[in-house]
Amino acid sequence: MAKFKLNKEELKKKRDALRQYERFLPTLQLKKQQLQMEILHQINLLKEKKHLYAKKREVILNWAGLLGEAPQDLKAWLTPENVITSTRNIAGVDLPVFTRVEFPFVEYDLFLMPLWLDSALDMLKDLATLREEISVLQRGIGILKQELRITTQRVNLFEKVKIPETKDAIRLIKIFIGDQMANAVGLAKIAKNKIGQTVLEEVQV
Repeated sequence: MAKFKLNKEELKKKRDALRQYERFLPTLQLKKQQLQMEILHQINLLKEKKHLYAKKREVILNWAGLLGEAPQDLKAWLTPENVITSTRNIAGVDLPVFTRVEFPFVEYDLFLMPLWLDSALDMLKDLATLREEISVLQRGIGILKQELRITTQRVNLFEKVKIPETKDAIRLIKIFIGDQMANAVGLAKIAKNKIGQTVLEEVQV
């Protein structure tokens, strides 16, 4: 049994709804395409950053033995105080964008510390910065994939459910109204014939 009324008012509602669905669907499809392209771009960027991280880490490992002479506070010096990000809007989604890392300010006696410490700190800070950038990229990709999943569900809902169901409802209502009109015309003819027959009989009497 139909879940909608079979009348002209309902037909108008269904036609209006169909126009809205067909107008909104291209916007959703465009958003889906934009999200897919951005995810691909972000994944490629993530691969580049991971490759750069691996290369820098390999360089550092070559002289990792020297770190035994480093101050005990070295780890604290290399722990970011703040990771600064901005946002970029992609297809209505706020995507985190890595800006920079802030490390604690460190003062130490250059005469008491190993000569290589400045260079080591710079390289290790670069590595820590890359690690944070990779983390922000991964978080952004996760946000984009979640939004893509929701958008894809909506596209499928409109394409495979709402639009076909509404078109089918319009077809059924039009058939019903057409049948009602045909029946009304038929009944009118019968009534007209009966009236004509009655008049004829009265004239003959």
